[in-house]
Amino acid sequence: MSRKVIAHILLFLVNLFYGANFIISKLVMPEFILPQAFILIRVGVTVTLFFIIGAFWGNNKIDKKDFLLLIACSFFGVVINQELFFAGLNITTPINGALIMIMTPILVMLISFFSGHERLTWQKITGLILGTTGAFIIISGKGLNFSSKTVLGDFYILLNASSYAIYLVIVRPLMKKYHPMTIIKWVFLLGLPWVILFGVRQFGDIQWHTFTSKIWLSLGFVVIAATFCAYLFNVVALREVHSSVVGAYIYLQPILATLISIIVGKDSFTAEKLISGILIFSGVYFVSFAGKKMKKNDEDVIVLEE
Repeated sequence: MSRKVIAHILLFLVNLFYGANFIISKLVMPEFILPQAFILIRVGVTVTLFFIIGAFWGNNKIDKKDFLLLIACSFFGVVINQELFFAGLNITTPINGALIMIMTPILVMLISFFSGHERLTWQKITGLILGTTGAFIIISGKGLNFSSKTVLGDFYILLNASSYAIYLVIVRPLMKKYHPMTIIKWVFLLGLPWVILFGVRQFGDIQWHTFTSKIWLSLGFVVIAATFCAYLFNVVALREVHSSVVGAYIYLQPILATLISIIVGKDSFTAEKLISGILIFSGVYFVSFAGKKMKKNDEDVIVLEE
C-alpha cells in the first residue's frame, strides 16, 4: 500500500472521529465539563502522550530558526483553534457552526494559493463547489438559524475556521523537514501554557465523582480519538498530500456525523442525504485525485492578475 493511499485512509479516519465528536462531546459538555476545562484536558493529556511516544519515535532536533514558525503553528492550530471553536459553539448552534466550518477548505486553498504553496486548478475549484453544495444541503435541513443571538458565536467559529486553515498551510513545510511526531508534540507543548491560563479555573470546578462510565468513555474518545489521533493523523497525511486535500476532507464531517446518527437511531436516511453524500465524495475526489495526469497543462491553472 502506497504512502499516499495510507494518507487518505488517515484523513478519512480523522474526519470520522470529528464527525462522531459533534455527537459525543455533547454528552460531556457543558453539563459535566465546561468548555475551557475540556480544552485543558484535551491538550494536557495529548501533549503528554505525544512526548512519551516522541521519546521513542521521531525525536528530531528542531533548528532554532524554525521555532518562530512552530510558535505560529501552535497559536493558530491549538490555542485559537480550540478556544474559539468551543467559545463559539457555546453561543451559536451546532448546525450554524458546522455550516461555517465547511468554509475551511475554501480558506485553505485561497491561503495556499496566495502564499505560493499551491496552484488553483479547475478540478480543485469544481471539487470545492461540489463539496460545499453537498455539505450545505445536509446541514441546512437541520434547523439552520442565523440571528442576533448567534452572531457573536458565528463570528468566533469563522475565526476558528480561518485559524485552522492558516495552520494547515503553514505547518506543511515543517512536515516535509521533520518527523510528524516532532512537530506535533512541540505544537501542543507551546500551546499548553495558554490553555492552562484560560482553563485552570473551570478545571477546578469539575465534579469528578459525578462521572458515569458513559461519560468517562465519551471523554476518552474525545481526548484519544478526536484530539490525539486526529492531530497526529493529519500531520502524517500532510507529508504526502497538499493542505487543500486535507481541508477538502472536512466536507466529510457532516455526512459522517449524519451516518453515525442514523446508525444510533437519532436520524433517518433520505434521498436528500444520499445526494449530499454523492456531492461531498465527488468534491473530495476532484480536489484529491482529478487532473493529476494533466499537471503540465497550463490551461488548467487559473492565474489571477492585478
